[in-house]
Amino acid sequence: MTTFHSWDEVKEEVFDAEDLDEIAAGSDLFRFPPVPCRAKNIRATADVMTEAYEDVPFSELLHHPAATTRRLDAVRALRLRRRDAGDLALMRVDQMERDATVVDFTSRLLAGLVRTENIEALRQALSEALPWSTFLPAEDVDTLLAELVDTARSAVALDNLAPIALLLTQWRHSAEIYADPALLAIVTRVPEGDLGPVPMPQGKE
Repeated sequence: MTTFHSWDEVKEEVFDAEDLDEIAAGSDLFRFPPVPCRAKNIRATADVMTEAYEDVPFSELLHHPAATTRRLDAVRALRLRRRDAGDLALMRVDQMERDATVVDFTSRLLAGLVRTENIEALRQALSEALPWSTFLPAEDVDTLLAELVDTARSAVALDNLAPIALLLTQWRHSAEIYADPALLAIVTRVPEGDLGPVPMPQGKE
């Protein structure tokens, strides 16, 4: 059993060079001596664990990978902000697998509900999950449900949730149009008269 006589010995034994730099810089990630374990501190820790993600500059991951990835102990994922490109997400594999399990269960549950043919119950559930769907006509809601079930099944089978997000975005845009009478009138207006000749597509003779 190793005996430590000072915090400096603990730091040298437990932490790597990057972490020691963070400690020397006074990072909030490391506090010495540690905070006493009181009930209010335990509750505060539990609250942190419920956070979905934390914003972190991408450069922080490059310069301090050990300290940055350790933050995943407190949040589900890290959102890595980049200046000249889209943001990235960093999460543990076990968290990703849990999320996939939830999506798989949800898609199967939705498919089972559809097979019950209880349309009213499905519409009610959909309006609670997607409040903007209330602006869609009844027939479009049925179409949305059918497409959502089929897309969710296929997306889960491919381990790719992007098609689900794309489908919901497309239907959300449709709901935005139905919610705006002026915009709906513009989109559904039938053009009057002759709009003139249609130019020949480039590359065609």
